[in-house]
Amino acid sequence: MIYLDTRDPRPLYEQIVEKMTDLMVRGILKEDDPIPSVRSLATDLAINPNTVQRAYLELDRLGYIYSVKGKGSFVADIGRVRREKQQKLFAELSALTALAKASGIGEEDWIAAAKAGFSGEMNGGIHHD
Repeated sequence: MIYLDTRDPRPLYEQIVEKMTDLMVRGILKEDDPIPSVRSLATDLAINPNTVQRAYLELDRLGYIYSVKGKGSFVADIGRVRREKQQKLFAELSALTALAKASGIGEEDWIAAAKAGFSGEMNGGIHHD
């Protein structure tokens, strides 16, 4: 379910937060679905339970999960997670668009590259007519 990248410079708990929110946005984890216990996920990932606990505390602080005493933790409002992820991506897209313009990439090539990315045909090159 979750794979951590030991070469990623970010702390493991941040990677867990990102992976869990990705699972929520993609609909793999649905609203009110239970999430693995701290102990279970720590065992599966072969990491310290405190790291998982820290990730879960962050997910709870963000409002992405909620806990029920004696029952565990569950996925909260996925719509909110999705909206916040999309807002972040649109901000990144805006910054990339400005960089593309400054690098001389024209609007048509930029749009063509975006369409190729969606269709899975992205090859990293610039389209020329």
